[in-house]
Amino acid sequence: MAYGEHKYKVTVQWTGNRGSGTSGYRDYGRDHLITAGGKPAIPGSSDAAFLGDANRWNPEDLLVASACACHKLWYLHLCADAGIVVLEYRDDAEGTMLDSAQQGRFAEIVLRPHVVIQAGDDVEQATHLHHVAHEKCYIANSVNFPILCEPVVETHAR
Repeated sequence: MAYGEHKYKVTVQWTGNRGSGTSGYRDYGRDHLITAGGKPAIPGSSDAAFLGDANRWNPEDLLVASACACHKLWYLHLCADAGIVVLEYRDDAEGTMLDSAQQGRFAEIVLRPHVVIQAGDDVEQATHLHHVAHEKCYIANSVNFPILCEPVVETHAR
């Protein structure tokens, strides 16, 4: 593992100018494209509640997805190191955002990873490794609200 400083460059290009720019709150689209290097573009917008396109990713979706992905990547790494064979991994996570006229903020994200491991592997250790993954997760360590984890670990039927 490479320790030290890592930089991430992302470009967000607004594509929602409908011809009159931001002449009024309802006069512009919230659409944008998120790019990074040669990776596929992510079509973004604001949440539909804020006049965005519900068919595009919004920043709130991306934050929850980032927390899920970071946890999963650490978890798989830790399981591989511990000799636990993960066969399936799915996380149906949910983020709760509070919105007011003064400010909006996330109150919490709840990760709900459902993991299937190889029959005969240690379910108790596999469950414990979720806690270790949470402690190591870069995203969870970087936000000012709780990210909770409610894992379920099952073994594959032989």
